[in-house]
Parts: sequence; structure tokens; C-alpha cells
Amino acid sequence: MQFKHLSQKFINDLNAIYHQDEAQAMFLITLQHFLELNRAAYLLNKDKEVSPEELSRFEAVLSELLKGKPLQYILGETYFYGLKFKVNSSVLIPRPETEELVDWIISVCSSKNIVNHQSSIVNLIDIGTGSGCIAISLKKNLLNTRVYALDIAADALETAKQNAVLNSVEVDFIQDDILKSQYAICNTEYDIIVSNPPYIKEDEKSTMHHNVLANEPYQALFVSNENPLIFYDAIAEFALKNLTKNGCLFFEINEFLGQQTVNLLKDKGFINIELRKDMQGKDRMIKASLLV
Repeated sequence: MQFKHLSQKFINDLNAIYHQDEAQAMFLITLQHFLELNRAAYLLNKDKEVSPEELSRFEAVLSELLKGKPLQYILGETYFYGLKFKVNSSVLIPRPETEELVDWIISVCSSKNIVNHQSSIVNLIDIGTGSGCIAISLKKNLLNTRVYALDIAADALETAKQNAVLNSVEVDFIQDDILKSQYAICNTEYDIIVSNPPYIKEDEKSTMHHNVLANEPYQALFVSNENPLIFYDAIAEFALKNLTKNGCLFFEINEFLGQQTVNLLKDKGFINIELRKDMQGKDRMIKASLLV
């Protein structure tokens, strides 16, 4: 079998689950993962014969895809903000929308400079860090900032710690529950507080892809219909006590709860509240600060 035939096999076999472009992208990602061949290299080598060992590895991936398992979990890795991250069923697969949030934070931090042109952001905390993608990406770009990352799940933190090593950064990891935190983080002031907490209401499950529901960690995704802003309320309260005077609070949010989240922050006394849309035109992120 030639590589071009293997590519077509991905498209044909996955036809009932994924669009042709998605299946082709999955083949190319798998090719890059196993053989370090990018799209251009594939086009130059598409008539090359696939070895039996290579074919076996690709077919194993295809078998898992047909069961609905996300490719990132099958390969055990993904890319986020130009960095490689290990992922497994204990953490959410990082999304492009979250890259937009990271980019926004970095652009804000880059404008807060001291004389030697280093960022004056001293302390930053990512609450609900999961794979560590936000915290690690920010640390990679804000080298002189001390970055903390908090999560309730020990297995998620273990993955995040591995990702910090993989990307050669130092992050202070904390296991704690922000809904009832008694940790020493409460005794520190932070210039940036960021969170991408659970925000999908239980009644939105019917709109989600089956492979997300079947594979990604439930507690990192869903909140009750009755109190969908529970984490935003708790983190905002934490920020009232622990955000520096000139600091910023950043959230990734539920696209359907943008105004409610803005109102929650207004009611708590936050100012300069900015609701921003993602590249798909959905209300996706918020920045706020406190009265000074």
C-alpha cells in the first residue's frame, strides 16, 4: 500500500464520523507523529510504499478513531500555542479558542514594562490548569514572571507537571479546590489571575460531539443548570482579595453566558470589563480589573 492509498483509507473508513477534510488532517497529524513527515514531505512521498510495521501503527490509530476516541488521546499529545503537550483522559484537549485567550494575556502583559523591558508581571495564577497549557504557554513567554497553576485533580496535575518538564519551564503547581480553598495562595497577590473553568451547562450536552462526552473529563467540562457561574463567582471573590491594584482577571467563558458573566463582575465592583469574541464570532473571553 502506498501512502496516498493509506490517506484515502482514512477518508473512506472515517466517512461516517468525520468530514473528508477532518479525516485527511488526522492522517497527516498521524504521519507527522510517527514518521516526522509534514504535509509537504507527504506530497513528495505519497507514492512510497508503507512498510508492514508502519501500516500496523496507522491501522491501530484508525481502529481507535472508529471507536470515537479523539486523535490527541490516541497519540498522547497535541500542540498548543506552538508548544507540544501530553494529553490523556485526565485532562481536556486544549482548544484554539484558549490560544486566543493566552495571546490576549501576553499582549496585555507585554505593555506592562519596566526600564529593562522585562514584563513587570510578578505573579500569575492559572486556576483549573488541567494539562497546564495556559500556565506553561504564559511562562514560556513571560520568563521573569512566577507562574502558579492550581487544579483539584491529582492526575491532571501530574500531566501538567510532565508538560512543564517537556517545555523546560518552572511552574508552581498546587492541588486545591478553588470553591473552598484554604491554601497559601490566598496569602499572595497576583498581577494576573486567569481561568478556563468548567462552564458547559448540563442541558447543552445534546449539542456536543459524542467523542467529547465519552472521553474528556466530565468535571472539567460541566456545571449545573441552576448555578452555571459557580466557578466565576468563586474566582472573582478570590480576585477581590488577591488581585494587585493594577492587575487583571481573565476568563474563558460560555458563549451563551457572556452578559451574565459581565454582570456578575460588575456587581462585585470590577471595572474596565471587556467582553471579547473569538475567531468564530462567539463571546468567549473576558478581561476585568479592580477600582484603584
